[in-house]
Amino acid sequence: MGSHEDFISNNIENGSGDGYKGLAGSNNNDTNNKEQWSVGKTPQNLSSSMVRKKSDPILVTNVRFQMVRNFLHNLQEVVLGTKLAVLFPAIPLAIAADFYHFGRPWVFALSLLGLTPLAERVSFLTEQIAYFTGPTVGGLLNATCGNATEMIIALFALRENKIDVVKYSLLGSILSNLLLVLGTSLLCGGLANIKKEQRYDRKQADVNSLLLLLGLLCHMLPLLFRYASGVGNSYATSTLELSRASSIFMLIAYVAYIFFQLKTHRQLFDSQEEDDEDEDEEKAVIGFWSAFSWLAGMTVIIALLSEYVVGTIEAASNSWGISVTFISIILLPIVGNAAEHAGSIIFALKNKLDISLGVALGSASQISMFVVPLSVIVAWIMGIDMDLDFSLLETGSLAFTIIITAFTLQDGTSHYMKGVILFLCYIIIAACFFVDRIPMNDSNGTNLGNVLELSSNYYAGVLFA
Repeated sequence: MGSHEDFISNNIENGSGDGYKGLAGSNNNDTNNKEQWSVGKTPQNLSSSMVRKKSDPILVTNVRFQMVRNFLHNLQEVVLGTKLAVLFPAIPLAIAADFYHFGRPWVFALSLLGLTPLAERVSFLTEQIAYFTGPTVGGLLNATCGNATEMIIALFALRENKIDVVKYSLLGSILSNLLLVLGTSLLCGGLANIKKEQRYDRKQADVNSLLLLLGLLCHMLPLLFRYASGVGNSYATSTLELSRASSIFMLIAYVAYIFFQLKTHRQLFDSQEEDDEDEDEEKAVIGFWSAFSWLAGMTVIIALLSEYVVGTIEAASNSWGISVTFISIILLPIVGNAAEHAGSIIFALKNKLDISLGVALGSASQISMFVVPLSVIVAWIMGIDMDLDFSLLETGSLAFTIIITAFTLQDGTSHYMKGVILFLCYIIIAACFFVDRIPMNDSNGTNLGNVLELSSNYYAGVLFA
C-alpha cells in the first residue's frame, strides 16, 4: 500500500476532478503556490486553524475499498479535524429536543452550542476550496464567508420579522470583536510577553478603523435625523430611505476595501502571515468537490440551527430571566466567535499581534460594512422596513467602542494594560444591557423622546412664567 502522501494526493485528485489547475495542484513551484495562497488566506482562517488538529491516517489507509477510504478520510478531516468536535453531538440533540418537545430553552442552548464548531468548519472548507480557485477568488470567498453564521441567523430573523434580533446580534458581533476578542488577546499577549514591548503594523489597523468610523457615521445619521425631525410617518420614511441609500454606499466601500486588500495594497496584509507559513506549509487535504459538498451540507445544518435559535430566543429569555437584548448582543456573539476568539489569543501569546488584530478588526469591519447593509438591502427586497437606526443606547455603545479601539491602536505598540481596558469596557457594556429591562419594541428612543419633551415643557414654563 502506498504512503500517506500518495493517498492524500490520490484523494485530492479524485475529490476535485482530473487535471485541476488549483494552488495545490503544482508540485514544481511550491514557492509560488505558497506566495499565491498567502494572498487569499485571511486572518480569520489563520485564527480558526489554531483549534484544528491533525488526523491520524493509519485507520483510513487500512481500508480496502477506495470509495470508502476517501469518504472516511473526508469524514476524518472535516468532522474530527477540529478540537471543537466534542460539540458536534449538540446538533442531533437540538434536533431531537425540538422533535420531542423537550423545551424551547433547551433547543436554543443546544442549537447555540452546535453552531460553534460549524462556524469553524465553514472557515476550514472555504479555505480548502480556495486552494483550487486561485488567490483572488479564494481571498474573496474567505472574506465573504468569514461571518456566514451571522448572515444566516440574520436572514432567518428577517424572515420572522424580528428586526431587533438582527440589529442586536450584528451589533453584538462588532462589540465582541473590538472589545472582548481584541481585549483578551492584548491582555494575554501582554502578560505572556511582559518583558518586551509588542508591536504590530499600524497600517492595517488604520484602514479598518476608517471603515468602522464610516459605518458609525451611517448609523449615527438616522438616529440624529430622527430626533432632529420629530415624530411622524414622514420622518420614518425619510429615515428608511436614508438607511437604504447609506447601505448601498457601505457595500460599495466594502467592495473597495476587498479590492484594496486583495489587489492594490495586498502587501499590507501579507506580512502578518509569512512567519506562520514558514513554520508549517499547508496543503489541501480534501478535493474541491468534496469540500463544496461538505460546505453545502453544513450550510443546511447551520440554517436549521439558526431557525431554531431565532424561533426559541424569546422562550429562552423568559425561562432564564434575561432580556432578548442581552442574549442577542452578548451571548450569541460570544458563542459564534468562540473559535476565532481562541485562535486570536493563541497568536497573541506567540507575539503575532498582526494576526490577532486582523481577526478582531477584520471581522468587525465585515459585520459593519457588509453584513449589516446587506441585511438592510435584503429586508428591502423582502418588503420589510429595516433601517440603520440602532436606538440611542446601542448606537452610543458602538460609538464609544470604535473610538476607544481606534485610540488604543494608534501608536503601533501594545501591553497588557490596553487589553485590561478594552476587556473592562466590554464587561461594563454587557452589564448595561443585562440590567436593561426595556422591551425591544419600546427601545427605539421613546423614553428619550419623552425626556426631551418634558425638558422642553419645563424650560418653556420657566421662561414664560
